[in-house]
Amino acid sequence: SMSHTPSIERVAHVGVFVTDLKKSIAFYRDILGLKVTDENPEAGMVFLSSHPDDEHHEVLLASGREAPANVKLLQQIAFRCSALADVLEYWKRFKAHGVKIMYTITHGNAISCYFKDPDDNILEVYWQTGLKARQGFLIGLDFNKSESELMKEVRALVEQHGEKGYIDFKVLEEQNL
Repeated sequence: SMSHTPSIERVAHVGVFVTDLKKSIAFYRDILGLKVTDENPEAGMVFLSSHPDDEHHEVLLASGREAPANVKLLQQIAFRCSALADVLEYWKRFKAHGVKIMYTITHGNAISCYFKDPDDNILEVYWQTGLKARQGFLIGLDFNKSESELMKEVRALVEQHGEKGYIDFKVLEEQNL
C-alpha cells in the first residue's frame, strides 16, 4: 500500500512567555478580544482563543519570561480578520489604548497593522485582499483613508509591483520603537 504523506491542517496555537501575566491577559482579552478558555494559576498559564468552540486555545500565555527586553525571541504572532473594517477598527482601538503601533501597511495579498504587546512582542492583525503579490511586499498605507480608497490604492500598488514584489524600507525605518 502507498504510504500516506502527512500534512498540517493549520497552525493551532502559539505559546508566549510573558513578564506580567495579569497585564498580558488584559491586553489579549480586552484589547484583542480573545476569550480566556482555561487557566492554571499554579503553573502561571492562561489559554485564550478567538473561536473557543473550535480551538481550545490559539494563544497560551506563560509567566516566567526572563529574557531582557532587547533579546529577540518571537518573530511575530499574526491574527487574521474577516473584514478590512476589523483591521481599521483595531487600529483605532490600539491608538485609543496607547498600544505601540509599528506600521500600517499592505503586503499586496493583505492589509495589516503591526503593533506590540506589553512585552514588546510583535503582533499583526490583517485582512486578506484576495490579490496575488510576490513577497516580500511591504508598502505603507494611511489608515485614515476609507476602505474603498485603501483598496483602490492597494490594487494600483499590486498592479505596479505585484510580479516582482517591493519593500519600502522607509516604512521600516520610520517605526520609532
